[in-house]
Amino acid sequence: MEMSYAFLVNRMMTALRLQDRSSASQHELQEPLVAAERFSKPFITIARDPGSGGKLVGQEVAKRLGFTFYDHELIDEIAKSTKLRKSVVDQVDEKGRTALQDLVQGLINPNYVSDITYFTALCRVILSLAYRGNVVILGRGANYITPFAQGLHVRITAPVQVRIQRAIDYEGHPYPVAKEIIQKLDADRREFVKQYFDKDIRHANHYDLTINTMFYKPHETAQIVIAAFKQKFPKT
Repeated sequence: MEMSYAFLVNRMMTALRLQDRSSASQHELQEPLVAAERFSKPFITIARDPGSGGKLVGQEVAKRLGFTFYDHELIDEIAKSTKLRKSVVDQVDEKGRTALQDLVQGLINPNYVSDITYFTALCRVILSLAYRGNVVILGRGANYITPFAQGLHVRITAPVQVRIQRAIDYEGHPYPVAKEIIQKLDADRREFVKQYFDKDIRHANHYDLTINTMFYKPHETAQIVIAAFKQKFPKT
């Protein structure tokens, strides 16, 4: 299945740029330009490794800044956009898929969400939230969808053994189960970013800030993120 996902992102960015122009021509609507200056308020995206505490950090950052936090709420918005059940969308959220998987599942499951349907709705929701600003968006490749200069892009990580131990401590899983869960989530998220953005989620250049939470508690990590946010957006 050949598809330029970047083209879809640019189309949606252009739609945001032109949404207030009632007289926009068809040529303008097809123009693949990113008008970052239209984002009047900054936002934060947080990529996270499973077990790193990224969700807790994002929630704490949003609370302290008075921002709205989006995680599973994104699934609600995508479900509304695609008119599909939330449980259906949740099955494909942050997971890579092959063209063959899409073809087979599309034939046997009438409720299956194709990669294009999911990705289009995902971009629309994330761009709309980022355009509004004052939000913290967790995962889903939001740092690749949104303008880099208009938000703070953070990655939260930790050594794999630390993350497995946290799954044992906080989720009550035995070691083999905890290890399998962490490895599967790691693989799903890497494949998701690779498929839709052709990027390596672990590459430091994709973020303003990468934090290893091995020796930091969520509230301490949140403090670092907020300091970086205020440094990048001192007028906020």
